[in-house]
Amino acid sequence: MSLATRNGTGPVDAPVAPPKVVRQRRMRPGLLGLAVLLIALGGLGAAFAVTSVRATGSYLAVARAVEVGRQISADDLVPVQVAGGQGLSPVPADRLGEVVGKRAAVSLTPGTLLTMAQLTDDPLLGPGQQQLALGLGPAEVPARKLHPGDRVLLVSTPDDNGSSPAGTATRFEATVIDTAKAEDDDEVVVYLALAVRDVPAVVALSAQERIAVVLTGVA
Repeated sequence: MSLATRNGTGPVDAPVAPPKVVRQRRMRPGLLGLAVLLIALGGLGAAFAVTSVRATGSYLAVARAVEVGRQISADDLVPVQVAGGQGLSPVPADRLGEVVGKRAAVSLTPGTLLTMAQLTDDPLLGPGQQQLALGLGPAEVPARKLHPGDRVLLVSTPDDNGSSPAGTATRFEATVIDTAKAEDDDEVVVYLALAVRDVPAVVALSAQERIAVVLTGVA
């Protein structure tokens, strides 16, 4: 590069500035490894999420309402296809045979997935109890519908001769196990669990048609 002077002595070479050298920043090996690890983990997480969403299985769902204590039948359940249901612990559809015959430990709601925690093998008939069946007319049933686990009180009524005043009524506590509708008439059969010591007296009162059933608690 040349530079002209005012006195006309001719061009003079000007000094040339040296080029700037840009120093490249070096990445630390630890940070580089961390970045590679995060990228790899991100890819694995995305692949796992896609697999979980797309994975489907056949599980058992509740098809109709099941009361507490009632035995499960095949008609109470329906197989459904569920995507990503691994964390819900539902019962696989191929275990239907293991479920039928068990009792509902809680009320089962239609449209919900069935889990083994909702089922039990324990009968409602406890130690020191026996089962008794009472035939009741429509007006003698204390509720529109009795459910397994409901608590009732059996109260003796006066006999036709008036030899048993109302103030001397005997009371027996019982628990509903199941109910059924008689095929030949409108009578409702109520299956009850009550203490062994109370069974003879209740049988005798039932034969005399001297028992009233009172609902004291619901399941």
